[in-house]
Amino acid sequence: MELLRICISLTVIWCLLEMGASNPQTFLLNHGCSMFNVTSFSGFSRNLNATLTELRGHLDKGMHFAVAQEATGFDPVYAMVQCRNYMSRNDCISCFSTASSQIRNCSAANGARVIFDGCFLRYESNMFYQESTQVGNLGICGGSTASQQSVFGTTVERLLGDLVKATPRIDSFFAASGEEVGGVNGNVTAYGVAQCMETIYEKGCMECLKVALANIQRCPPDSDGRAVDSGCFLRYSDSPFFGANYTIDLKPFLKTRNTTKRDALIGGLVGGGGLLLLITLLLFWVRKSRNKLAIPQEKKNIAEDVEGPPELQGPLTYTYKELNFATTNFSQQNKLGEGGFGEVYKGILKNGRTVAVKKLAISKSEKVKAEFDTEVKLISNVHHRNLVRLVGCCSKGPELLLVYEFMPNGSLDKHLFGEGHGSLNWKQRFDIIVGTAKGLAYLHEEFHACIIHRDIKTSNILLDRNFQPKIADFGLVRLLPEDQTHLSTKFAGTFGYIAPEYAIHGQLSVKVDTYSFGVVVLEIISGLKNNETSLDPTAEFLLKRAWGLYQDNMAMEIVDRSLDPEEYDTDEMQRMIEIAFLCTQSSASLRPTMSEVITRLRSVSSLEPRQPTRPAFIESDRRVDIIPKGNRSTSTSSSNATNSISQVSGR
Repeated sequence: MELLRICISLTVIWCLLEMGASNPQTFLLNHGCSMFNVTSFSGFSRNLNATLTELRGHLDKGMHFAVAQEATGFDPVYAMVQCRNYMSRNDCISCFSTASSQIRNCSAANGARVIFDGCFLRYESNMFYQESTQVGNLGICGGSTASQQSVFGTTVERLLGDLVKATPRIDSFFAASGEEVGGVNGNVTAYGVAQCMETIYEKGCMECLKVALANIQRCPPDSDGRAVDSGCFLRYSDSPFFGANYTIDLKPFLKTRNTTKRDALIGGLVGGGGLLLLITLLLFWVRKSRNKLAIPQEKKNIAEDVEGPPELQGPLTYTYKELNFATTNFSQQNKLGEGGFGEVYKGILKNGRTVAVKKLAISKSEKVKAEFDTEVKLISNVHHRNLVRLVGCCSKGPELLLVYEFMPNGSLDKHLFGEGHGSLNWKQRFDIIVGTAKGLAYLHEEFHACIIHRDIKTSNILLDRNFQPKIADFGLVRLLPEDQTHLSTKFAGTFGYIAPEYAIHGQLSVKVDTYSFGVVVLEIISGLKNNETSLDPTAEFLLKRAWGLYQDNMAMEIVDRSLDPEEYDTDEMQRMIEIAFLCTQSSASLRPTMSEVITRLRSVSSLEPRQPTRPAFIESDRRVDIIPKGNRSTSTSSSNATNSISQVSGR
């Protein structure tokens, strides 16, 4: 019985100590709401709840900083939380909970932030993760005067100066330190903390802390003071407000970076080679000017869309752990879809950037792994505004992973055939057609290595925030072993889009993509899927049906009825349909190149009209098995394949 009483007493004492030690530091420093409201409160509320739930999940795992976003609907929410690094997990969660309740008082505002001593919470309708300083930054002084004012003020000034200089050079952008100085009436100690958001860069952190320093310098001789901004937090006090184990020696980060030798080297190179550099630049300029004059107009249009430098720089390398964390262990909740090359997941990197992470469903043979880095380096240097950019990869781990820029509006097929049917007006559709043509022309003719996509279809055309098209999955077929590029139906193309000469004979050229593009143009115009006949077994495929209507001078019957007739010109639409048929002609040699397609899309009457010949159709209820010439064991396989081609005889 005595032992039981002792245990109970110890438990009570422990609980009291825990309660006493708990300090979520929820002293409110700043609270603001945007003056603009969201368009749909219900959609906004769902997005806000989703982001706050995700942020809480990260804090539950012991993190002190996290970002989350939910971009569905018309009111996306981008959110961020940061606790001071000296906060315990429970105190951090408690501070966040209080901030969550406080921030909801902004109701339908499309942006809000709450700043406590212990944590920071913010959401906006636009991405703000890289923002370092903003109008509304302020300093908050405690009001109580410290003892030995003169000595304390000097100590604080020196401490804050060191924190501002050192913190941007520390990986976590967090520093806590104390400064003790002997005074007339005993020692004087100042305690300070500086912290920047982990999504900004060193320069942004420095700029923010300099603004914060200017705001807090008026506080001494007050015993404590804070400065807050969108990208940083600065605080000092005459009493400790963080554990002694969180202090850091600032001296290594205060040393001036030695640039003397580097500057001398650069100066020598510049001085000694200045003339040579000038001559080289002059020759380069002359050559570039000549080349520019020699570029045909359609290729100029392509070149204008090229993004970034042409030199091979290579993708960023991520660890499997980083990408696994970014996608929440590749959870089904983050899964965006699945294509021929593998599953794709939404991920948020440590710097706040949202990406799409693709798990490659290809052989992990030693040959593939050996070629992976080389091929991915090539793909990552394809920079064009109508091509999805590959930003990084991971080859060390259980999966081969590719990291792409994130496309918030998903794939084109969802807007044409899915729930979004009828949501795209004609101008948007026309821009998607032109942008897709530009992306293909760049792959075929402008990049230093000709890349044939082989699987152009609406699900491989993604849309950015402004509904501009970006082609996905280009170049991935290069990662396959040579003996599989035609044999694998999973990778070699999709039934309904694949060119007949490639499907039957394995004959590959850029005109294979031209054929697929023509089919996609008809789908964009009609809002109908080319190979969707499951609802009516007697229905004709879109390409076959459209050609029949064209032969009967009824081509306009194929135009999507959800389009407003006032939005488009009938002659222009007729010309677009004819371009689609030019691209799908049976003979590959008769199909235009993609740069020629761009010229025809942009020209009204300056080009000589061409009458399209009959397309070729592959009639099958399955994806095509592609058999290369060298692998045909009997004439029967060739004969059966040829019988699946139907030449329309006209009507």
